[in-house]
Amino acid sequence: MQKTNKGFTLIELLVVIAIIGLLSTLAVVALNSARQKSRDSKRVADIKQVQTALELYFADNNGYPETPTGDLGETGAVALCSPDASDDNGWQDTCGTRTTYMGLVPSAPEPADGTCNDTTNPYAYAQTGSGSGYTISFCLGGTVGDLSAGIRSGDANGIR
Repeated sequence: MQKTNKGFTLIELLVVIAIIGLLSTLAVVALNSARQKSRDSKRVADIKQVQTALELYFADNNGYPETPTGDLGETGAVALCSPDASDDNGWQDTCGTRTTYMGLVPSAPEPADGTCNDTTNPYAYAQTGSGSGYTISFCLGGTVGDLSAGIRSGDANGIR
């Protein structure tokens, strides 16, 4: 009488495990790349939103707000409001009854990507020309549209 074994051999199981391992490694690499692109796209979108709020502020107040203490989205620069009699700086913790141009100023997504580091990753706003201009610097880890990786800046004329 002949005995038949049903099941997989050890070699067949090892080949399947190796294939699954290879596919999962490729999936993780692709996922990390997609995450980096997502963070960079968010950075560009955040800067465009801040630019829009700054243009609304300029239209109402005939100038841009002063440079806040700290980076955008950090403590002390959480909201962009109209100035009041006690200050001429629109960056506040809350707006209260004042005009709100941006209720929650975005902060740069973490972690820093590409050549960016913890120093260059945050969004940095600076008023220029005694309120007649501004610059916002930020760092891209990779290419987004026609913007190459590295430190970029935005102002009233767009993003460069």
